[in-house]
Order: sequence, then C-alpha cells, then structure tokens
Amino acid sequence: MSDLDLLHFEQLKNEVQTQYLENHTPSFDDISKWKGIDIIYFQEDLRKIAKGNISEKTFYTYFKNSPVTKLPRIDMLNILSVYAGYVSWYDFKKNHLFSDEILKDLEEEDENLEEILSQDIKNAPEIEEEEKNPAPKPKISEKTVEKQVENYDLQNSTTDIQNVNKNGPTFSSYDTTEQKGTFSLVKKYLWLGISLVLAILVGLLGFKDELFSKKFYYSFIDADRNSKINAELQVQILKENESPIVYTAKPNEPFVYTTQSKSLTMVVSSPYYRTDTIHRNLETAPEAETIELKPNDYAIMLFYYSKSIKDLKRKRETLNYLISDDALIYQVYDNETYGVETMDKQRYINLVTLPSTSLENLEVIETKDDKSNKIIMIKFKIATDEKIN
Repeated sequence: MSDLDLLHFEQLKNEVQTQYLENHTPSFDDISKWKGIDIIYFQEDLRKIAKGNISEKTFYTYFKNSPVTKLPRIDMLNILSVYAGYVSWYDFKKNHLFSDEILKDLEEEDENLEEILSQDIKNAPEIEEEEKNPAPKPKISEKTVEKQVENYDLQNSTTDIQNVNKNGPTFSSYDTTEQKGTFSLVKKYLWLGISLVLAILVGLLGFKDELFSKKFYYSFIDADRNSKINAELQVQILKENESPIVYTAKPNEPFVYTTQSKSLTMVVSSPYYRTDTIHRNLETAPEAETIELKPNDYAIMLFYYSKSIKDLKRKRETLNYLISDDALIYQVYDNETYGVETMDKQRYINLVTLPSTSLENLEVIETKDDKSNKIIMIKFKIATDEKIN
C-alpha cells in the first residue's frame, strides 16, 4: 500500500459524499459528522445502488477519521467505487491518476513480470537428473571382510584344551536368595499400598465438590402466558461478603446450580421480564422447581414495534403515547470510536418506524417506566457481525 492509494481513498470518500448529497439531506453535509439515522439512510442507499453493505463499525473506522492510515478491504473499496459511479476501485484510480509516469511504470512492471518468472524457472537446478545418476557406492572386498572377522577372534585356543587352575582353598557360602526375594516382595506391596492411599486422597481432593455438592434445577416460565421463556436470562448468585457471580440461563432450558451452601439468593433479570430476587432454604427446597417471571410489557411492545413493518401510522401513535416526552433514550454502539449516543423521543420513533433491514438486529437492553405507566428510559443497540481486518 502506497501513500497514493490513501490519497485516492480520500478522493473516493469525497465523491461518495457528493453522490449521496444529490438525493438526500442529512443532518450535516460533511460525511465525517454523520451518525445514527444518517448512517442508516446511507446504508440503505448503498445497498440499493451498489448492491453491497457497509457496517456501522466500518463507517466509523474509515469515514470518521481523516486522513486514514490504512485502506479498507478491496471488496469494500469496490462497493464504494460502484456507488460513486465507477466500475471498480481500479477503474476509480485509473480515472484519478496524479501523473502519466505512474501509469507507465505500472504497465512496464506488468509486461516484465512474465519474463522474470520464465527466467527464474530456467535457472532452477535440474534435480531430476541428479536423482537419476546417484553417486556410486564404495565396494567392499572379500579380503577386507575376512580381515575384520579375524580381528574379532580374540581367543587363541579352543575351550576344550583350556586348563583351570585352583588358587587357594574353597569356602562354602550361606544362601540368602530366599531372604532377598521375600524382602523385595514386601517392599513392592508396601509401595503399592502407599500409592493406592495417595491416589484415593488426590481423588477426594479433586472431586470433593462433586461428592459433597448438590444440584438444583430451576425452570422459568412466563407468568401471564404460562409458557417457557424463549429468551436468555441473566442469573446473579449473591453471597455474603462476595461480589455477585453472573450466569446465563439458556432459552427453554433449566438453570442448573451446584452448591454446598444451605441457602440461596439469586437475582433473575431480562430485558423483557421484570427483575425478581429469589431466596431459598436449600435444606428443605426441592431439587427441581419452576419459577414464574412477570413480563415487561413495555419492553416487549418496543421490541415488537421495531420488528414489524405493518401499519406504521398506528405504530407511531402508540409509541408516542407510551414514551414520555422527557424520556432518556440511549443507543449503545459495538465500536470503541463512538460508545453511546442519546436521542430525543421523536428521533427514536423515526428510527424504529423506518422500514430498514438494519432494524432486524435491534436489541432492547433496558427500559424503565414511572408511576403513570410512561416509559422514561430506553437503552438499545443495533448489533453488527462484520469483522474488520
């Protein structure tokens, strides 16, 4: 990547901005100041014209900073070039050359590339010929073999004519073989016994939690519908003088908790259900239990309205009635460049009633309501799955 490529990309960003401003009126003319609903409208226009998509994370990485220090992937460069009216990223650069000399250098390199590769192949060593004609192995004569055999014959005479001379008197010895065998046998069984005891102790230490613990199974159902909850639940286990331990209960599956304690305090929460604190005496509590959770009707309605594209006028009227005029509304982003954005009530209603495919990934994180049953706080995010290299 050269500095000229980075300059070309800055030119491309300006032409993308010009192309969008021809048919749209965002909050700011400068593309680096776009955010929230402006980015969503741009994503829709890019999908419509270039048949491609740019994630919110990619937009903040390459359009919020100027000049950039690295280029996007080539597929993203091609999509943006098509949106600006060119065939590809190469076509865009060809139409924005800084000098004729750069183009000539590139053409000469392309013409010489095949010649250089052919020359390298010709200069490669002929390995097959070397393998066909291996070096001859040295021959070993029969005389050499006989000489080596003679060197190994260290006995000058046969065993039949050798004499054994007795030097001194002969003494008799006491046979201790039986005692040594008995001692070795006792020592062997002693080590086996010690190893067995150590193995049992290690097993007790390693599996003491499983041996002395007890499992409890908790299933959660919707209190209004008397049906299993098809959503993840957050379960916090509270212990005295300790920080909460957070678990995740999977949809349509019981939450399994293993403990040696005699009591249990857990807080169950979900964006779509009321938070409930549960206390149990585990000495008398059953191993399996079903717990009802009260649904958060406001959060469920917000989720439903963000997914449905039918009867937009009625959706806007209902949301306007449910949400307080002074509500605090936060949009949480997955990227580090722009973490949280606040918006007013009308802007939120415009966002969730926009017929956009981006709303398929909208998640309601948290809601709060006041005594008059008006929503006073909404926290949400639009998830993205694209990874940047």
